[in-house]
Amino acid sequence: MSVGSVVGGLAQPSSSQVSYDDIPGSICGPEDGPWPRSFTRLGTSEAWAQLAQASDPQSMSYGHCGRWRADAVNFQPFSRTRSQDRYAMQQLDIGGRTWTFTAVFDGHLGDATVEHAAYHMPIIVREFLEDITLKHRGRAVPPPLIADMFSSAIRSFDDAIANDVLDLFSGGLQSVRDMPDEEIYAILNDHATGGQNFKKARLCMYGTTALVALVDPDHENLWLANLGDCQGVMISETKHRTWNFEILTTSHNGTNKCEVARVESEHPGEPECVVDGRVLGTIAPFRCIGDTPFKQPPEFTRRILYNLFPGSHDMSPWEEFLVKNFTPPYISAMPEVTHYPLGASQKGLRKYLVLSSDGFTDICGKGQQSVIERWLECVETRKGCSETDNMALQLLWHGLGGDLVGVSQVLTLDLDVPWLDDISIVVQSL
Repeated sequence: MSVGSVVGGLAQPSSSQVSYDDIPGSICGPEDGPWPRSFTRLGTSEAWAQLAQASDPQSMSYGHCGRWRADAVNFQPFSRTRSQDRYAMQQLDIGGRTWTFTAVFDGHLGDATVEHAAYHMPIIVREFLEDITLKHRGRAVPPPLIADMFSSAIRSFDDAIANDVLDLFSGGLQSVRDMPDEEIYAILNDHATGGQNFKKARLCMYGTTALVALVDPDHENLWLANLGDCQGVMISETKHRTWNFEILTTSHNGTNKCEVARVESEHPGEPECVVDGRVLGTIAPFRCIGDTPFKQPPEFTRRILYNLFPGSHDMSPWEEFLVKNFTPPYISAMPEVTHYPLGASQKGLRKYLVLSSDGFTDICGKGQQSVIERWLECVETRKGCSETDNMALQLLWHGLGGDLVGVSQVLTLDLDVPWLDDISIVVQSL
């Protein structure tokens, strides 16, 4: 049932009812009732405007004369919750030649580490690219070496999160074991002098998944580095308006039997290293940036992180998994790196790379390919998406249902808790 009005021939927003199973994704359920709940039916222009406001669409042109584009969004419709997703799009000048860096990050527990990753990851990849380029003295670097460099850069970035904190103590973790709490507290909580030590230690408390893409200056090669459960999809035109879909990533979580077997083999005799599909029965991603309590001995958390102020007041959730932490690390920072030749001989045919956090795959469910097909139709005909040329915003619209009712429900649902997971999307033409 809905109540609306028409003024001057224009439909005005009207109030309608929605049930939990009308909301896409797995976040919203019957426990969030009572149902049905109200939402506001928006007009076309207002729906697109509100969607853009909630997702901050951005674009970057790259390549010769801006031939290619990368578009991105970061969406969370619940205004009282700040998204813990991030994305990055940058061009990296390496010796006068331009590489393209794009990424999505899905943070958890807090946003300090995901913010750090989105800002600093392009910097460290640039540094490693500069180093390997100098070593080859202008010669082309073979793709396998770029893949190794990519992996090393990400692992180095992650190692620095814990090492920067351990370097605050002259004897490392061994010295911390015997140090009074008051002394540890004074070293960490340096708010009066700028808080740099505190900021370093805080990064250890949180984590983020990462899906990072790198395209070479000749636009002939793509590398994807994946940690966690973000997804990369390649959409390739095989002939005019005929498309092929290829998922380039695997999820590093409890749904992946190989990942479960890997963790169990690394921790023999520890039946609780994976419980209910979660590492130490606690965390879903098996590979991440940060999440230091799962990578360091328990003393790191108990002696260092417990002394942060402000910090966690209730240590019981931490102790539930720390008592199972015998042989860290349990979470890996080793990315799965994929090399994808773009094919110089097929540059007349279009390609799109979609990077997305698991919030997007959650709202699409089993219908993800049909969502992408509807988006491609929109790109081809401009029907249903003429309000914007941002490819990521268009794809988000179709993921939310592709019509005014579905998008209105998600944008205006009257609920006191989040009803969608955070969603970050980068769409990149290749």
